[in-house]
Amino acid sequence: MKPLFAALALALAASPVWAADTDTAAPHPFSIRDLVMMDRVGDPQLSPDGHYAAYTVRTTDYAANKGVTAIYVLDLDRVGQPVKVVDKGSSPRWAPDGQSLFYAAPKDGVAQVWRRTLGTSGKGLNLAAGAGQAVTDAPIDVNSYKLSPDGSKLLLTFDVFTDCADLACTKERLDGREKDKSTGTVYDKLFVRHWDTWADGRRAQLYVADVTAGSPPVLLSRGIDGDVPSKPFGGDDEFSFSPDGRTVYFDARIAGKTEPWSTNFDIFSVPVDGSAAPVNLTEANEAWDANPLSSPDGKTLYYTAMKEPGSEADRFGIMALDLASGTKREVAPDWDRSAGALQISRDGKTLYTTADDNGQHPLFAIDTATGKVTTLVTEGSVGAFDASGATRLLLSRDDLKHPADLYTADLRGKSLKQVTHYNAKRMKNAQTGDFEFFTFKGANEETVQGYVVKPVGYKRGKTYPVAFIIHGGPQGAMTNSWSYRWNAQTYAGQGFAVVTVNFHGSTGYGQAFTDAISGDWGGKPLIDLQQGWKAALGKYSFLDGSRACALGASYGGYMVYWIAGVWNEPWKCLIDHDGVFDARAMYYDTEELWFEEKENGGTQYDHPENYERFNPINHVKDWRVPMLVIHSGKDFRIPDTQGLGAFTALQRRGIPSKLLHFPDENHWVLKPQNSVQWHETVNAWLKQWTAPAAK
Repeated sequence: MKPLFAALALALAASPVWAADTDTAAPHPFSIRDLVMMDRVGDPQLSPDGHYAAYTVRTTDYAANKGVTAIYVLDLDRVGQPVKVVDKGSSPRWAPDGQSLFYAAPKDGVAQVWRRTLGTSGKGLNLAAGAGQAVTDAPIDVNSYKLSPDGSKLLLTFDVFTDCADLACTKERLDGREKDKSTGTVYDKLFVRHWDTWADGRRAQLYVADVTAGSPPVLLSRGIDGDVPSKPFGGDDEFSFSPDGRTVYFDARIAGKTEPWSTNFDIFSVPVDGSAAPVNLTEANEAWDANPLSSPDGKTLYYTAMKEPGSEADRFGIMALDLASGTKREVAPDWDRSAGALQISRDGKTLYTTADDNGQHPLFAIDTATGKVTTLVTEGSVGAFDASGATRLLLSRDDLKHPADLYTADLRGKSLKQVTHYNAKRMKNAQTGDFEFFTFKGANEETVQGYVVKPVGYKRGKTYPVAFIIHGGPQGAMTNSWSYRWNAQTYAGQGFAVVTVNFHGSTGYGQAFTDAISGDWGGKPLIDLQQGWKAALGKYSFLDGSRACALGASYGGYMVYWIAGVWNEPWKCLIDHDGVFDARAMYYDTEELWFEEKENGGTQYDHPENYERFNPINHVKDWRVPMLVIHSGKDFRIPDTQGLGAFTALQRRGIPSKLLHFPDENHWVLKPQNSVQWHETVNAWLKQWTAPAAK
């Protein structure tokens, strides 16, 4: 017999409502059905002449339980519909002449780089012309790529056994393992697993190949005992060409046996022909150096850099390296925000980046000479962007009420114009809740920010149950942005008001505010949450404080376990997703030890008292609130034994509780049908414990 919620998910999959196009649905409160079926727009790329946008759209094949990504091209200067140019592909990149589009797609089951020649007609590009041709024929998957400035070469990354002489050797070894009847693996160093993948001895390595020659790729990261790009989330911002195409820059952490407790990434340079070994350009900095980007004249290398070794949440400053003299300077040392990946204007005078900023995630321009920072696109969250145009910017943008679409703006961020409207009909029919940011005095009497979302159908004078959401990270923030996991509108659509607080440790409020959580997980952040809850109840009369549940994931899950023992009075129920239950065991079970050691002031065996100071397991005797625990089998960041331990504690104490376990998910729940099950389970738990008392 299938569990109740598994049966529910199957019923939804079979129901005609999931097959129907949501554009035609009648007006209704925003739901998980709306969230799962949204078109996801991303990876905007301007053509060299600035007239066209190439980008990806991910649709959901619910029956197949997966997303399907296609590539579109939109004429930005003529009124018309986007044209799908690749049915299944990703990472579109324009050739320098603007006549071809490169992209990644499978060929015979192996990911390769392809090129589709578009050609021209009397009205511009002939988007219907031609078919794609594979330009690589590797025996193993191409993971990522980048085109050289003149379009003649490709940087390619592959997962390889570094003692192999060529890619074919890696393929042969993998095939041999498939045939081997024994299944054991012997390890002699960490990582043995990372994020959601067990180590198999391969490293991501950087190669270069001619676009047309068909010769084997040449290894560039020779001797680098590390991954290029980094794992698990590194991308093509971590490697680049010089403007003349003769030099390649990349960042990497030399792994060895220190990899799990080191954040010492460095920037390397290497000749494009691989004739010499990579040279470390940032060896003096033992913290994180990343995202190398050359100036258009090739004289300066820009990159982002942290200053504190062992930290993953230090501020990323923007550095400029004079390649002739070797001197370095910080471009905007007084800008107290942490920069993302960089792009540069054609004239080399302006750098572009994004960063969290007071509840928003804007696009910024930084003058390379003076360091002056200008906010270009302010409200909401700017995701991917392309600043390579001579006259315009292309960017994706979303907010708490709208999923991402593409926009154009001039180089000053003015004349912002929405150019795609993928979910307009869906969002017109799916009713959402209005939101408002508020501030209050938190720990140390410092100003702290949060926001409230009204429930769909809000009526003045009524009160509503509350979902009090605690963000993860912990160095993160709940911003004015759209999410496909923790989306406030899914709760508002169920009739809940939402309250969230960007407590000490959150990003976008200055580095000192972000750093304040380290060593104090259950201290200042808890005070902020308590004061924020009090402030919200005092300011918003529609919040029913007697019908409220607290819920969160990762650090937010840790905090749910923590408040279960030390601040359980306000809550009718608790929901914990992938939280830390036992800080002591967490140190030895997780993979990225640098995080644990930074947050707790050293190793557990040297400083056990630090791990016990705010350890939720020590307060289980005070737990009393009904709790839903959710954890996943492929979560190696916070292993599922943490959730199992918490559920055991709840059951043994006789507290009403449930465990939802996903054997096939990692720290996030990503598969469409699993996402539906997750939300349905969470919503049912919230409603069960916040239902009005019977009269």
